[in-house]
Amino acid sequence: MDCYSCEREAGFAGLPPRERIAVDEHWRVAHAVGSALPGWLVLLPRRHVTTIGELTDAEAAALGSWQVRLSRALGAATGCAKTYVAQFAEAEGFAHVHFHIVPRAVDHPVELRGPRVFGLLGAEQPVPDERMDELALRIGALL
Repeated sequence: MDCYSCEREAGFAGLPPRERIAVDEHWRVAHAVGSALPGWLVLLPRRHVTTIGELTDAEAAALGSWQVRLSRALGAATGCAKTYVAQFAEAEGFAHVHFHIVPRAVDHPVELRGPRVFGLLGAEQPVPDERMDELALRIGALL
């Protein structure tokens, strides 16, 4: 299967903290790969799903709670003014449904606000693994 999320889930026990910030039976929280923005999280169903309509009632019921809890934890961990939540699942190898939970700082550049924040994804200098792990542990403790 050509699915980054499912490949990572299959090796769950060996994942670093940044890829298993929090989990339940339906959802896994990870730091976004290739992001230049510390604290950019993704919320992923633990089974392969390519459309929101494929979520089970149980997965859907937990979704809103996860988004709010993650937004609160990001606020406490990063001091962000607000969080953005987005879902596209269009990139090659990333068709697995996933929700971006993105911290937006008070001083976040205006030209990278709203949907333009995706300009920070696929960065030449992404957040270092050590920093993602540090944030992962802090956010996990807040959850």
